Amino acid sequence: MIRILLLLLLPVIAQAETVRIATYNTELSRDGPGLLLRDIRRGDAQVQAVVDVLVAAHPDIVVLQGIDWDMDGLAVTALVGRLQAAGLDYPYHFSAQPNAGLETSLDLNGDGRVYGPADAQGWGRFTGQGGLAVLSRYPIHAADVQDFTGLLWRDLPDAHLPATEDGPFPSEDAQRIQRLSAVAHWIVPVDTPIGVLNLMTFHAAPPVFDGPEDRNGLRNRDEIRLWSLVLDGKLGRRPTTPFVIAGDANLDPERGEGRREAIQSLLADPRLQDPMPADSTGARTTVDWKAVGEMRVDYVLPSVGLQITDAGIFWPEQGSSLHEAASQASRHRLVWVDVGAPDRPLN
Repeated sequence: MIRILLLLLLPVIAQAETVRIATYNTELSRDGPGLLLRDIRRGDAQVQAVVDVLVAAHPDIVVLQGIDWDMDGLAVTALVGRLQAAGLDYPYHFSAQPNAGLETSLDLNGDGRVYGPADAQGWGRFTGQGGLAVLSRYPIHAADVQDFTGLLWRDLPDAHLPATEDGPFPSEDAQRIQRLSAVAHWIVPVDTPIGVLNLMTFHAAPPVFDGPEDRNGLRNRDEIRLWSLVLDGKLGRRPTTPFVIAGDANLDPERGEGRREAIQSLLADPRLQDPMPADSTGARTTVDWKAVGEMRVDYVLPSVGLQITDAGIFWPEQGSSLHEAASQASRHRLVWVDVGAPDRPLN
């Protein structure tokens, strides 16, 4: 009888489960390889502040931007250890080599020089500077990850590459090797209590720091547009289970430079839900840059059908110890969304 009752209750229990998914640009990147690992191990103040924010927000799955990648995953493993010691356990994590700092021998930014940070596939002083990592309480299907990081920009359907009156910018040779992702684009399947969720994550290039050719603006536009192409079935394998786009698009739909129609189009996609998260004051700011002010550039966008039960931007009230920690951790704010089991199958 007890077994029968449990079987009858399983659908109800599954329906009541929620999963908190977050994105957080930690800005933990350092100026040289191995320095982040050193700082994590010695209890650097900024590292501790990031730990405090994550423990307070307590996401089940979180994608971190601005965390340096190393071949053996030592920095991520060390951070996971600090989180575990603070009471937040992530037994599963995923990271892979990003384009950030991946050296090339060509002038990729058109300044007439080579081997600079801007001549890497993505800006970086060393391979892996400012990479991505996914931490999860639930199993990650690493063998099924789709990684678009190696995709050449020119191979993206309907790509719009920069050009001047002299031709392709900065050169035809550069465009033959230039990858689209400034950091990475991944689809990471996670086996959660509400079913397999496909975490679609990225960290796009800032659409500034260029000239009239608008190289960075065009790249940012196409990095965001990649997700629509995946959902259209024109690139990679279209997800067959619910998904969540979570990452740093480096683009505000209303303010600042950049081709804002790219993020506006993504937010308006009928296959996605924008929960419009806000902080305790009602503000939708996810980053505060001194030079340009407050903007919304970090997003968590569940697929239609997933039940959104709550959402927010982690930014505690001024004067609290957590506000001090959040301010010290990063100029970006952690964005989170709670989702429940889908109420209808994915189309």
